[in-house]
Amino acid sequence: MCYYVKMIFKQLFDTKSSTYTYLISSGQGREALIIDPVIKNVNEYINLLKELDLKLVKVIDTHIHADHVTGASKLKDITKCSTIMGEHTPAEAVEIKVKDDEFINLDNLKIRAIYTPGHTSDSYSFLMNNYLFSGDTLLINGTGRTDFQNGSSKDAYNSIFNRLLKLPDETLLYPAHDYNGEKNSTIGKEKKFNPRLQVNNVEEYIEIMNNLNLKKPSEIEFNVSKNINLGA
Repeated sequence: MCYYVKMIFKQLFDTKSSTYTYLISSGQGREALIIDPVIKNVNEYINLLKELDLKLVKVIDTHIHADHVTGASKLKDITKCSTIMGEHTPAEAVEIKVKDDEFINLDNLKIRAIYTPGHTSDSYSFLMNNYLFSGDTLLINGTGRTDFQNGSSKDAYNSIFNRLLKLPDETLLYPAHDYNGEKNSTIGKEKKFNPRLQVNNVEEYIEIMNNLNLKKPSEIEFNVSKNINLGA
């Protein structure tokens, strides 16, 4: 007997840190994966998993976050899921460290890891079909700052222009943060309208990033130290 199972995709928002967390499954009653969980929202994720009859098997952090504590370790304690980050992460507690262009499997779904340093030296993006989870590398009408955690404006330019913007224009963009109420975009829209991307070369991009004059996240030292241990 053949039947169609609809993919489950949930975009969840943390108001304090303006973080987007993503829950993905190939269908109700199946295995699930969460990207960029926030520790104080873990109970919400667990309730949603129960509601949809899902088994959480994998949790991905796109990078070591500075503005919130990850819920990865707490989710692992509760569900026995595996923790995943890119191989450049300084977090030794991560169980699975994926390489650039390596695939993560979830039932019949395949998610490709793309190494996109710049915001931090360990930043990865993840591509599932035409869904791009860009972490803080590429934001809607913006890009991730590059002034801490071994960030590099030159690396960010290369990650954005030579990796992410090479994807098809119709690729859906789902970042780790948004501060203006936007939920998603496309690669095509960002090419045309993202003000940070209207540059002619890497030098112009570096000039923009060097003059942002942003305040550092108020709890960066605490958050980073916790996230090195996956929030434990």
